[in-house]
Amino acid sequence: MSKINVAIIGLGFGAEFIPIYQRHPNANMYAICQRNKESLDKVGDAFGIEKRYTDYDELLKDPDVHAVHINTPIPDHATQSIKALKAGKHVACTVPMATTVEECKQIVALVKETGLTYMMMETVVYAREFLFMKDMYEKGELGKLQFLKASHQQDMDGWPNYWPGLPPMYYATHCVGPVLGLTRAEAEYVSCFGSGTIREELHKHYNSPYAVESTHIKFKDSDISAYIYRSLFDVARQYRESFEVYGSKKSVEWPLIEGEPLVVHTAKKPEPEIPEKVECPDFAHLLPKEIQRFTTGGVYDTDEHQHLSFTQGAGHGGSHPHLVHEFISALVDKREPFPNARQSANITCVGILAHESAKKGGEIVRLPEFTLTSGKG
Repeated sequence: MSKINVAIIGLGFGAEFIPIYQRHPNANMYAICQRNKESLDKVGDAFGIEKRYTDYDELLKDPDVHAVHINTPIPDHATQSIKALKAGKHVACTVPMATTVEECKQIVALVKETGLTYMMMETVVYAREFLFMKDMYEKGELGKLQFLKASHQQDMDGWPNYWPGLPPMYYATHCVGPVLGLTRAEAEYVSCFGSGTIREELHKHYNSPYAVESTHIKFKDSDISAYIYRSLFDVARQYRESFEVYGSKKSVEWPLIEGEPLVVHTAKKPEPEIPEKVECPDFAHLLPKEIQRFTTGGVYDTDEHQHLSFTQGAGHGGSHPHLVHEFISALVDKREPFPNARQSANITCVGILAHESAKKGGEIVRLPEFTLTSGKG
């Protein structure tokens, strides 16, 4: 297939991707799906998309849909991914892959059984900051890799539905993804501690009291480990998704305040000269020219779409066009995307099992075999 017919499900965050698919040389932005017909028609009219569905099951019956891109609330991800794979559709799904280990196992098994493609659309591993560090790593500029660290802190007070009281590690892919993604490593086991206490009215939703959860991840077949931490409620912190890499020659640290430059540390220089603030370059050159502008320009900054109320545009470190290109090019080239189903399960299960470790006082919990390349299932 030189053109992949894509259907987007969920048009809040999901609408961000419509114009990118419309301009990708190997994609056809074929259909959109949203339960609210008024919102569906508003987006469909604005972007000239004729095929519209208010019922996901009906969309899956459409033989002209080759692939679905799922952007619905977290509790729906696994169910909708499983339905799509059973209906013969390729799947791109926003994070996380699922909310239980068993659901992750089902998706991995279905991909193996059907030969279809699954990709978890983790933004951080395609953000310009990550691509900058990955480029340094691959060129050998970091020297021997020694340690990785990442965090995701956000104040989720006031968010609806499933968010109140959510255990921090249940949505950990933004910090698990980069530490594993840099070397394409696999997590072998985790140990996590809960710290602090969120206010009591939030405990009942998930029976979880922790204000912060911090996890050590041991990499399989490697001398490297990583440290990640997350908070969602009752912690004073500006929103921050950070990733830091420490090598024998150079290390790169994320700024403490959003919008400031990265800091690159170079070994063996005079002490005052070791750190250097570096403006992260953009990596649009890795993309087809038709979608390069979406790494820095707002998705909705064109004249014809200024009236729309979408505001995020070019968010998540310019990762959105990279995600689209990785998914579409994997389908066209008949190769595995990153992260594929097994890798997505490994990343997602780190967070799920880290919370289980915290409940057991930091006990080591091993990742299931189906999430490892050597594993079965």
